[in-house]
Amino acid sequence: MAEISVEQIKKLKELSGAGLTDAKKALVEADGDFDKALEAMRKKGLTKAEKRGDRETREGLVDSYIHDGRLGAIVEVNCETSFVAKTDEFKTLAHQIAMQVASMAPLYVSEEDIPEEVRAAKIKELEANFKGPENMKEKILEGQMKKAFADKVLMNQPYILDDSKTVEQFIKEAIAKTGENITVRQFKRIELGVTE
Repeated sequence: MAEISVEQIKKLKELSGAGLTDAKKALVEADGDFDKALEAMRKKGLTKAEKRGDRETREGLVDSYIHDGRLGAIVEVNCETSFVAKTDEFKTLAHQIAMQVASMAPLYVSEEDIPEEVRAAKIKELEANFKGPENMKEKILEGQMKKAFADKVLMNQPYILDDSKTVEQFIKEAIAKTGENITVRQFKRIELGVTE
């Protein structure tokens, strides 16, 4: 068995947001392989985050980001308790989401927020331009719909500070660290000279 140092345990604890005991256990199970242990901890944390997704979020904060006085965004990010809402990690998360909104100009928080008339109009347009096998039509149109709204839905956008993950994955990692459900309730983006 590989030698596991206290520094490795502390580093894993810090990166995963788990306790010392869990960090040590993960390193032992990974036979001292730090990267393998970290990956196992992340998967475990994300699984827990999925389970927390239904819990009610009534606390949180409103944060904003202004870029060069020319464009800005204001967001409402919610969590379960005021204790978590007051932490530096949560404040940073809300600010980074405001930066995301200012930078990437999404129209909707999630796919569920796309109005039915907008969705229906897009489907109609895609069906009119459909060129492909009829037996695959439904699946192809579904993929085209997802692609058409990918950059317009905040949760589906690549996260601006790490494009290897989506905003949704970034938030799930925060859920895993805080132990609370976190949701983006609403946002507004304003750009100088541009009206909706």
